[in-house]
Amino acid sequence: MSDRKRSTALALASALAGSAVLLAAPTAHAAVVDVAYDCKTPIGDKSAVSPIDIKAVKEGDGYKLTMSFQKGVSSSPIELGKGAMSPGAVIVVGGAEKVSVPVSGPSNPEAVPPDTPIKITDLSGTYTPKKSGKVTFTAGVLTIKAMGTTTTCTPGNNPGPSLELDVTAAGGAGGAGAQPGGDAPPDTLPQTGPTDSALALGTLGGTVLLTGAAGVLWLTRRGRRARP
Repeated sequence: MSDRKRSTALALASALAGSAVLLAAPTAHAAVVDVAYDCKTPIGDKSAVSPIDIKAVKEGDGYKLTMSFQKGVSSSPIELGKGAMSPGAVIVVGGAEKVSVPVSGPSNPEAVPPDTPIKITDLSGTYTPKKSGKVTFTAGVLTIKAMGTTTTCTPGNNPGPSLELDVTAAGGAGGAGAQPGGDAPPDTLPQTGPTDSALALGTLGGTVLLTGAAGVLWLTRRGRRARP
């Protein structure tokens, strides 16, 4: 095989391998969702809207979930000293299975002035799927404990999911995510925006490369047949 043909073969092999990786990547979708909380506080009813972001990272047989609040919710008529407030919440899982995942986070790292929206620290917890397939993660009830009181905030606007993800249960049990007779596909973090576009373009590029490969092979065979 000539050096030119060898270089062409290596380039095609790399392109095909890259296309296979792109095509095997499971789908995921993340979005920051506005959640309108209706809060029952010791001093009466309060309401606030906070954009909520939920992320998932694969850890062993499960996923570490992180729930982030981009705006403060509720408030206190008096100053809350450093470490006086402890937050917790529930992430509602739907789709392939329906469960509730409790998440919690550290106390407020700084004092909160009176009548100021309380910034909730990131809340985290672990979700271990019992079924494979597509699941959604949606913000649920938020609980704030401070100075012997409890404030309960319930989403009042029926928010949509902040995250959709293909998950694989331990042992590959369950629905579409399971691979009978083989290994389950690798899990990836949700990707949005330009990255998703790049993935789509990469898959399209793989199709073009496959077509180009077929053309090169056809021309090579045709050249061989044309020789005396």
